[in-house]
Parts: sequence; C-alpha cells; structure tokens
Amino acid sequence: MPYPFQLGFQDATSPIMEELLHFHDHTLMIVFLISSLVLYIISLMLTTKLTHTSTMDAQEVETIWTILPAIILVLIALPSLRILYMMDEINNPSLTVKTMGHQWYWTYEYTDYEDLNFDSYMVPTQELKPGELRLLEVDNRVVLPMEMTIRMLISSEDVLHSWAVPSLGLKTDAIPGRLNQTTLMGTRPGLYYGQCSEICGSNHSFMPIVLELVPLTYFEKWSATML
Repeated sequence: MPYPFQLGFQDATSPIMEELLHFHDHTLMIVFLISSLVLYIISLMLTTKLTHTSTMDAQEVETIWTILPAIILVLIALPSLRILYMMDEINNPSLTVKTMGHQWYWTYEYTDYEDLNFDSYMVPTQELKPGELRLLEVDNRVVLPMEMTIRMLISSEDVLHSWAVPSLGLKTDAIPGRLNQTTLMGTRPGLYYGQCSEICGSNHSFMPIVLELVPLTYFEKWSATML
C-alpha cells in the first residue's frame, strides 16, 4: 500500500515491477542530467556576454548536438524494449485465472478447477471492519499462490475496464469481445490492492481489486474449502 505524501512507487512485489522501478530510476537520472545541462546553459546565456557567437556555426558543435541525443535515446530504448518483451512473455503458467469486468464489480474464475468462481464487490463504508481500507476492501479476495507463475485472462462483459495492481506492475485493459492476458508472480505473501484504471462509468472508482498472495499449502487448503 502507498503511504501519505509518498513520492515514489509502491514497493515492488514481482520481478517485472522491480525491472520497471530500475528503468524508472535509469530514465529519471537521464532526464535530471539533461534538465541540469539546459538550466546551466540558460543561466550562462542570461548572465554572460555572447563574445563567442561564431562558435554556434562550428561543425563540431552541430555534430555533437546531433549524435548525443541519438545516443541518449538508444540508452532509453534498449532497456525499455527489454522490459516490454519480458512483460509479454508467458512461460508455462502454473495456474490460470479468468477475470471479467462488470458494471461495477469483478468476476474471477479459476479455470484449472471445475467450479471455483466468485464475484468480488467492494465492501460498503458502513460495513467495514476495524483495520479495513475504505474504497479498497472487497468481500471476496483473489487468493493466489506466491512464487508461482500465474496467467491472468482479462475481459469485460459490458464496457471498457482496466485490471491494475501497481505493486505487481500490472495494468491490462478489459475489453468486451477481446481476451487479454498477462502474467504475475508474487515474491512475498501479503495483501495487494488495485483499482479499475479505466473511466468505465459512474461507479468507476468503486470496483477495487484485492490479491492475497499466500504459500502454496495455504492456497490448496483455501481452494479445497471453496469447491
């Protein structure tokens, strides 16, 4: 969960999110250096006399400010493409969960089990128990085993939705008539919250997502009680 006045991302819980955080820091440092250089040049132009204006016509300067931005773009593009391919790769998932978006709740179906499916509604404020989070708690959490590759199949039955869990680096659109897929693998147990990230209607902000990542033995016990 984020905390008040937090400026950065939530703590990473999956290898993909760790890579995204590293790429963010890498790109932010490049932006910081470029901004500092531009600010330095602007301050020089405002505080010094332009006694060497002929330098602006030099071939060397033209070469530098053409090649240097190209190199910077390559340094940003290569790790970005690497992460995009990693996010799109699905290698032998151990479990598949189908997620359907509705106005305004989610339906989950564990396709590897015969009759394991349920709806997930937001808990109204007046029904919250002590310690539960307003607008984020649901009546049925998605229980998943940790340290296992899980495939999420995401679609919608009415309008556009978006299934997003920031700490896992997940954000996949739920589109009517289209089945999108993504993978997740949690590295530690806990509760992870998300929300629909698409403006899907008047109750758009009232269809949260709660993932409960547990060890495999606990997941097996939970699935046995749900069947």
